[in-house]
Formats: sequence, structure tokens, C-alpha cells
Amino acid sequence: MTEQQPQQQPHRFERGTDGPKVIVVGVDGSDSSLRAAAYASGLARRQNALLAIVYVQPVMPAGAALGAPVAGTTEEIAEELAAEIRTAAERVRGIWDVRWEFHTFRGDPYSGLVAAADDLKADAVVVGASESAGHRLIGSVAVRLVKAGRWPVTVVP
Repeated sequence: MTEQQPQQQPHRFERGTDGPKVIVVGVDGSDSSLRAAAYASGLARRQNALLAIVYVQPVMPAGAALGAPVAGTTEEIAEELAAEIRTAAERVRGIWDVRWEFHTFRGDPYSGLVAAADDLKADAVVVGASESAGHRLIGSVAVRLVKAGRWPVTVVP
């Protein structure tokens, strides 16, 4: 009588099995988003996870229709954020080592962060609390991400 070997299943991506491997943090240059990046960086360091820093470049068709140089402005913001992150990482090299990548996506902040989290196979998403009073009426990006219920979401004040 011969023993049958169990068939091995092909490896599938599974979220949350051995701690987070990818933590996505949304940054836009606001104080709360920079605090979120600092918090996410601590999480990534402790979990030995990749920190995916995401800036969502807004698409403003109305501004473009009026001749405003929207694309150039958002590209400049992305470049400034990336440079600021590189400088901060260099300053703490050897003391606070975190594997990180900087990504830009286009769209509204909510859709951009959802696309980033999906594309990067995020295990967790970290965002700063909204600093806009208008979000009490239509809901902030953080609230919408939590309601989506697709990843653990941490909102940093």
C-alpha cells in the first residue's frame, strides 16, 4: 500500500497572516499626514514591514479648464514630499532603519489610497485625521476608508 502525498495548493496572497508586510500611509504635506507617516514608520520598523508612503495627486479638471498649471503643481508637491522624506530618512539612518518606498497616484484622495492599498497589497492603512471642517458633512477620507472595511485603518490625530 502506498501513501498518497497531499496536493500542494499554489501560493496565494493572504492578508494578515504573519503581521503586516506592507503598511500604506497617505501623505499630503499637512501636519496630520506627517504625524501619520511618523506613526506608520514606527509600526513598519517594529514589524519589519515595508512602509509605502503614498501621495495622491489631485485631478482638478475645473482648474485645468481655466488654464491653471495643475499637473505641474502637483508634481512639484510630490517631488518636495519625496525630498523631505529622503532627507529625514538620511538624518536617522542607522538609528531608525525602515524599508520605505514613495508612490504617487492620481485621483481624489480616497480613490487614490484605495488604489494604492490594492496595488501594493497593503496589510494596513494609516492616515492623518482630516483638518477640514467640511468633512463633517461629506465624510473624511479616513472615515470612508474605515467604512470600506478592506484593511485595518489607523487614524492619527
